Amino acid sequence: MCRPNALLEFYDPTLGKNPDLRDTSPIEVHARHVDSSDKSVYHLSGEVKLQRADQQLQADRIDYNNVSTDYEAQGDIRYQDAGQLLAASHMVGNSDASRGTADDVRYQMLDARGNGVARQGQLLDAQHTRYSMATYSTCDVGHHLWEFRASSITLDQDKGVGVARNATMRLGRVPFLYLPYFTFPIDHRRKSGFLYPTIGHTSRSGYEISTPYYLNLAPNYDATLDPRLYSLRGPMLAGEFRYLLPDRSGQVNSTGQLNVEFVPHDHGDNDGLANTSGNQRYLIKFSDTTKLWRGWQLTSSLNHASDSSYLYDFGNSLSHAAVYSLASNAAIVGGGQWWNASFGGTIYQNTNPFVTDAVLPYRKAPYATFNMDVPLAPWLDFGMDDSAVAFRKNGQVEGQREDLYPYLAADFGTPAWFVRPRLAYRYTAYQLNGGYQNHGYFGLLGSGSSPFTQQSPSRALPIASIDSGLVFDRSTSLFGNSYTQTLEPRLFYLYVPYRNQNDLPLFDTTLMSFDYWQLFSPNRFSGADRQMNANNLTEALTTRLLDDDGVERLSASIGQIRYFTPQRVQLPTGQNSVAAPTDWAGSAYVAQLDLRLSDKWRLGSTYQWNPNTRATGMGALELQRRLGSDGIVNLAYHYRRGLLEQYSVSAVYPVSERWRLVGSWTYAEPIKGVSKSLSGTIEAMAGVEYDSCCVSLRLVDRNYVNQGNFGIGPAPVGSNLNKRDNAILFEVVFKGLGSSGGQIEPLLHRDILGYQ
Repeated sequence: MCRPNALLEFYDPTLGKNPDLRDTSPIEVHARHVDSSDKSVYHLSGEVKLQRADQQLQADRIDYNNVSTDYEAQGDIRYQDAGQLLAASHMVGNSDASRGTADDVRYQMLDARGNGVARQGQLLDAQHTRYSMATYSTCDVGHHLWEFRASSITLDQDKGVGVARNATMRLGRVPFLYLPYFTFPIDHRRKSGFLYPTIGHTSRSGYEISTPYYLNLAPNYDATLDPRLYSLRGPMLAGEFRYLLPDRSGQVNSTGQLNVEFVPHDHGDNDGLANTSGNQRYLIKFSDTTKLWRGWQLTSSLNHASDSSYLYDFGNSLSHAAVYSLASNAAIVGGGQWWNASFGGTIYQNTNPFVTDAVLPYRKAPYATFNMDVPLAPWLDFGMDDSAVAFRKNGQVEGQREDLYPYLAADFGTPAWFVRPRLAYRYTAYQLNGGYQNHGYFGLLGSGSSPFTQQSPSRALPIASIDSGLVFDRSTSLFGNSYTQTLEPRLFYLYVPYRNQNDLPLFDTTLMSFDYWQLFSPNRFSGADRQMNANNLTEALTTRLLDDDGVERLSASIGQIRYFTPQRVQLPTGQNSVAAPTDWAGSAYVAQLDLRLSDKWRLGSTYQWNPNTRATGMGALELQRRLGSDGIVNLAYHYRRGLLEQYSVSAVYPVSERWRLVGSWTYAEPIKGVSKSLSGTIEAMAGVEYDSCCVSLRLVDRNYVNQGNFGIGPAPVGSNLNKRDNAILFEVVFKGLGSSGGQIEPLLHRDILGYQ
């Protein structure tokens, strides 16, 4: 962004950089003419240069006192030291004291990008400079998009701080802010002061203005106070505190962060199940990691809102998607070369204001895990994945679960082939709490018998698999280019005997989305409450094209699972009923393609076709085109049968070297047979940004679905299932004056693939 070598024209890169050598270094004098009557005062003229250590003074004429080291320079004066450049018409000073006064000054700092002009400049000592009737900017010399003009500007290179008095901030030639006194950084060290204000608008909270103040309290902790005002809801005080705490040896022992938001009196509209009108409201987020002893640490996070509507009303609508729950966790975590373990607990808070807490996951209080993977030989490993969890949820069956999963895994092969047999044994046991007979899979029973017939059910079974593959390669050419093509057939056999698991609860288990990775997975369920039965063979084939530089230009894969026995382990479809076993001979065919036509074009695609239903189960197509060095266009289509069908487009379009247009749009088709399906425009974002060496401007408007039910859990309040919001934010960042800003940038990274 900055002009290369944008320095004052007389900069000498060969000059020394260490000011500590000044006291012990001699002064070298160069001139075309020298006149000295008493051999103490020298009158130098003609391309005069005085040089000592990191200091260099050049002028048309210089009078220099060799005894006192006083000097007076006139005509085209150019001064340079390790920290700055200075040009002037007249200058007097003292070399030993590193003092001087110059008139009609142009100056530039070398450790930072600060530069400007002044009526007079004073070198107070080697680290301090004062300019009178001066300007300051971090833009390129002679191309100031912004600057401030002040009666005096003092630069302290020792502390990395500048002080301006009676200053007027200007954008171009237009003044827009007067500050009688303010400080600013002149290097990368932290300092206390105001950060850039943020101005925005959302439908839920109205206009917002935020004026954060940063407190550099100590080298190992700091804080930010952020008073905000919402036109529809009133004032808020937010704050952030960060810390690094050392141990006895001085090493960092604890790191943490606390964020708090407090609204003393919310006078905005009430929407949803929570009663918020006129109430105090708050949000607390705390995270900490503390080393306990070698290999062990305590990790904790606390996230809590005053009510389920808080994030709906006050959430950062530009940087994040809707958050439907907040998780809090505390755990002791440890590990060694071949193992890791943890002990802790996790709880959840509902932050969807339109559904009840019934949609929350089970609380895990407490839980313990132990995992290991020990090499017994270069080709053989022994490992285990073990866990013990107590599950808690009001209105649902509760209890404890232990899951033990030891295994032996071997790995034979060369770069041309591999065979990886694996033998495991899984034992899962439960201890259900009293009253388990009154519950079904999804809560209390109204009538009928419970599927839970034992208080201590268990399941034990072996799991055997063998994964094998070959890699062939050949030289080939395509469209006049030479490539290396590979052909990689792969077979994966999995055997898991059937165990009836209908009397086991569902604490944390769901059916995972079927994809290419699932072709080689030992279980199609997440969690430990269900283990699939299997007598399956996966057949897959991959081919790749590699160019002469080793870049993968094409990768294409296709595969299917062949079932020799029905899949009898199924999830429940009601309070105490379970889906019937399948009679499929094979799974859906899964194909995926990644094609890089050139460094500017990229195509990615995934497709699933189910021969049992003769229908497409899932499809995705993503096309990316790069425009120049910083432009990009993305087109995408995503389909999953019965769940979603979405189109999206996003782009960064460079209008010029500095101006870019940004935007994204996501549209969903209604899902047939799903009454609560989300349809229409899901999110639309448009904006413009200007970025240069010393200033960036961004303006973004985003319309999006803020909250909704989307077909899960109990019906929401009211008939409008999908709550929309509109947010506008404008950012101006003056680079080199402190905060880097950046509420908009995370949104652009998330919504525009390849944004930079």
